[in-house]
Amino acid sequence: MKKAFLAGAAALLTATALTSVVTPALADDIKQGGSMIVTYKDDVSTLDPAIGYDWQNWSMIKSLFDGLMDYEPGTTKLMKDLAEDYTISDDGKVFTFKLREGVKFHNGREMTADDVKYSLDRVTNPKTQSPGAGFFGSIMGFDKVAAGEAEDLSGVTVVDPYTVQIELSRPDATFLHVMAINFSSIVPKEIVEEFGADFGKHPVGTGAFSLEDWTLGQHLIFKRNEDYWRAGVPKLDQITFEVGQEPIVALLRLQRGEADIPGDGIPPAKFLEVTQDDEYKDLIIEGGQLHTGYVTMNVKMPPFDKLEVRKAVNMAINKDRIIRIINGRAVAANQPLPPTMPGYDNNYEGYPFDPEAAKALLAEAGLADGFETELYVYNTDPNPRIAQAIQADLATIGIKAEIKALAQANVIAAGGEPDQAPMIWSGGMAWIADFPDPSNFYGPILGCSGAVKGGWNWSWYCNEDLDAMATEADSITDPAKKAEREEMWRKIFISVMDDAAWAPVFHEQRFTMRSERLGGPDAIFVDPVHIPVNYDYVWAKDVQ
Repeated sequence: MKKAFLAGAAALLTATALTSVVTPALADDIKQGGSMIVTYKDDVSTLDPAIGYDWQNWSMIKSLFDGLMDYEPGTTKLMKDLAEDYTISDDGKVFTFKLREGVKFHNGREMTADDVKYSLDRVTNPKTQSPGAGFFGSIMGFDKVAAGEAEDLSGVTVVDPYTVQIELSRPDATFLHVMAINFSSIVPKEIVEEFGADFGKHPVGTGAFSLEDWTLGQHLIFKRNEDYWRAGVPKLDQITFEVGQEPIVALLRLQRGEADIPGDGIPPAKFLEVTQDDEYKDLIIEGGQLHTGYVTMNVKMPPFDKLEVRKAVNMAINKDRIIRIINGRAVAANQPLPPTMPGYDNNYEGYPFDPEAAKALLAEAGLADGFETELYVYNTDPNPRIAQAIQADLATIGIKAEIKALAQANVIAAGGEPDQAPMIWSGGMAWIADFPDPSNFYGPILGCSGAVKGGWNWSWYCNEDLDAMATEADSITDPAKKAEREEMWRKIFISVMDDAAWAPVFHEQRFTMRSERLGGPDAIFVDPVHIPVNYDYVWAKDVQ
């Protein structure tokens, strides 16, 4: 017997750990129109929702595409999106989604249940090489698709043009959250097939904006979707994303009224000056986030296949000094989970900063004279300076690390290959939760499903016993067993630290600066899900 979903009922454990400001509905007196300019240093790598997975393109993709579920603006509270309604079976394994009728893709065709099935089949197909494929592991038939033994998910069934049923092989406490992330966005088969691998440069979705122009190395222009199904959204007629601009130049342009949001943030060299200036205090929004910055060590590349070496790196890094580089905008990390995430171990002390003990560990590994390696880093400040600090710390224990400072997309690509990047400082690409659940800090970045080409498990760490424990934890959907589930996740992450798969460094706060002509609740400018900004709900104050 199926039952309607009730928020907070026993259907799923979706506890929200991050306190967020609830965004009110847009007021009736806010006028439609106007535009804004957002600046970035790097060009955008892709706008394909099955592929894009970085700070820069995440909220762009959110504005071009919709999924079955989403989050209330500025919060981590789930809401229905393309799903008008849904039910969940008593055993928690069958989800039946009723779709909104009349929703159109940007090319004018109506979206139907066939598109939902196609999109889920596509994102899980190994040929797509989606870094998010592992999120869908609980869907019936996923294992066969992942192994190349089937082309489609047997658990996804089109009931009628506006109804799709998804059967899971096991209960999954995170499934509705998975339906809200970009990888679950609905795409039109005919456009994907027309452009093939270039679909990411010619995206067509059902979102609030559509792509009007993309001139590589210069700009992307999004225009308002006049047929958007959600009433009153968006308010802006156009967003221009200008690329190729250094953050310091972007800040100067904002100060001169020539740009509206510096997408790469406030330049660290100017952070204290700007944040302490009364002229700008109302233009800067601070927000918490479920974030961890870390150093990865590729366990497939010697000598990082040796536990002693990975432990030595953990003990060599002076985290307090690195935090000073970013003007104290973070707290030191000793485990993958951020402190406000369920499953965080408050009693765990982690690896101490102890260079002498680190040297002893290298000697145990037969590397008393040290070794040479490479440290990849995103080439936007402050990340090269942080990499230099890490480089200096490693040098004190005999590790000579050559810094490879590259564009973000190139670092991500190197990490997604099993034999290219021995070490990566994750800054600018560091992990911010896709949804507020500890599982999101495991599967894509520490689980076996993320240790694939194009994936984000840049340590290439794969512990099948922990994967099994993670699956068991996510099968617990009874709220009465919430503490049991959190304890399982705590053990998983402490085991990860026992294996020293990462060197966690810090948990950082977010700061967004906007021009005075932009309107919108503060929460959407530090949106915990539409990262970095929920563009759909921004408006221009100067529209007449």
